[in-house]
Amino acid sequence: MSSSAPQHPRPAGGHRLWSVDEHLADVLGAVRPLEPIELQLLDAQGCVLVEDVTVPVALPPFDNSSMDGYAVRTADVQGASEEFPAVLTVVGDVAAGSGELPTVGPGEAARIMTGAPLPPGAEAVVPVEWTDGGTGGGAAAGMTPASAAPEQSGGEVRVHRAAEARAHVRARGSDVQAGDLALAAGTVLGPPQIALLAAIGRGTVRVRPRPRVVVLSTGSELVQPGEPLTAGTIYDSNSFALAAAARDAGAIAYRVGAVADDADTLRSTIEDQLIRADLLVTTGGVSVGAYDVVKEALSSVGSVPSPGSAASGEDDVDVDATRIDFRKLAMQPGKPQGFGTIGPDHTPLLALPGNPVSSYVSFELFVRPAIRALMGLPESEVRRPSVRAVLKADKALGSPAGRRQFLRGKYDAESGTVSPVGGSGSHLIAALAHADSLMVVPEDVTSVEPGTELEVVLLG
Repeated sequence: MSSSAPQHPRPAGGHRLWSVDEHLADVLGAVRPLEPIELQLLDAQGCVLVEDVTVPVALPPFDNSSMDGYAVRTADVQGASEEFPAVLTVVGDVAAGSGELPTVGPGEAARIMTGAPLPPGAEAVVPVEWTDGGTGGGAAAGMTPASAAPEQSGGEVRVHRAAEARAHVRARGSDVQAGDLALAAGTVLGPPQIALLAAIGRGTVRVRPRPRVVVLSTGSELVQPGEPLTAGTIYDSNSFALAAAARDAGAIAYRVGAVADDADTLRSTIEDQLIRADLLVTTGGVSVGAYDVVKEALSSVGSVPSPGSAASGEDDVDVDATRIDFRKLAMQPGKPQGFGTIGPDHTPLLALPGNPVSSYVSFELFVRPAIRALMGLPESEVRRPSVRAVLKADKALGSPAGRRQFLRGKYDAESGTVSPVGGSGSHLIAALAHADSLMVVPEDVTSVEPGTELEVVLLG
């Protein structure tokens, strides 16, 4: 992700409507991937690898058995059948992790377990089900535990079927060879990648860490879930939604309880949180009301990235002299937005509107890409994927002129259709909970008829 500053003009946020694309470009232009660190494997889950990892030793490191059975020479079991079994002398057990191995000579076999190394002289493994298991009876269903029948590691075994050379043997290096590229730089480390790193002996790996995202909601009317509501209060859902969304994007999220509508309290809270934040997200208090406290609080503690500032790699921003830029965007929901950097480390801050749907849509469009850019993901993985789908609805959908509208939808991949969920109100959180996509209505469209093809942003 480029860290150069955006090239479009920077008028004050309230002087014009910014487009969605301009605002996103401004945000991403100010975000640099986090510096790499060395992490233990489990701590690196979800992180982006910053180095190519090569295989130090072949995997598997030795020929080993893929079955519980007997290691044999192929000549000794050639033509074996239930009527005329090959009778072999058992020279010992080979368990997984065995060090000293018995040598299998002519007319001999070694009882072997899955994953155990193929002993010298053996050319194949016959499953225990192809033998009498050393009991002298019919076909065995399995092996008796060694502790219960130690005598079965010796004696004789009758083999009822022939085996070709290398049958049921996992060859050394059949997974990866020494010197092979195990994982390339840029790989996101999920469980299978962690497993591979462990299998080739890597205890640590160099990655870009998961960003630490602090989420604050504002509003004196907000009550924490589980507490009783009083007159004029509502439950704080935004901080929970955005913290969960930040985790879903790959971040480590810290949710701060709702902050009252007091500029000094909010400013103090933000400054306290800077120590553990790679990105700050606030919700509420960014519109034009008398109690829009985020605007008031951030007017003196933030800085807008600009050419020659942190966005271009320099540290000459006068933090106290500039402001977070509060803007109006040509979108619905989510018209009021704020963006800048804050504190001595120029920590990015995105101030989102307070209506639940506006807040969540704004997160998906602007905050999630910022998180993914901080992780160092390629540009193709920064934004949510989108598809084209045909509108399935009972009537036309209206959209305000000059605004890019994002409507909640339910996408059907099989039919290639998308259906609206709920209305366009920015408070309809129940509808949001049942949506899996956002239908995008362009700025120059005011009515969308059923059967029209739309861009659909997939949220799942």
